[in-house]
Amino acid sequence: MARMYARRKGKSGSTKPYRKEIPEWLNLTSQDVEETVAQLYAQGYSTSMIGMILRDTHGITSTRLVTGKKISKILEEQGTAIKVPEDLENLIIKALRLRKHMDSNKKDLHNKRALGLTESKIRRLVKYYRREHVLPEDWSYNPEAAEMLITR
Repeated sequence: MARMYARRKGKSGSTKPYRKEIPEWLNLTSQDVEETVAQLYAQGYSTSMIGMILRDTHGITSTRLVTGKKISKILEEQGTAIKVPEDLENLIIKALRLRKHMDSNKKDLHNKRALGLTESKIRRLVKYYRREHVLPEDWSYNPEAAEMLITR
């Protein structure tokens, strides 16, 4: 896949090891993993942080391999659905940081361009999530209301 703004291909990254079966040294059942995911989410961790904690402390290389479900699907089944996808939330937080910086540094043209690129990524991602029915059809990104949307 090409880079977003450079129009050229980038270097390929690392790939996950191909594995179809649960490792024999893993002593946790899928129910234990689901309970751990729910506890970590209740403590305020994001889905990517939950995956890293499960990998580093519990030795679970893939929750999808153990439970047959992604972390977000596990949370959705337990009634704690995520209102905004994590990648979109991170981009909105970045845009809020850039906007706050631009308020105090009006002549910073590099960050003005970075803000434009970030908000472009947000709009493109919102368009994708509306098309895939992850977000409602009437959901839109509003920079003034974004701070109320993202409560940390």
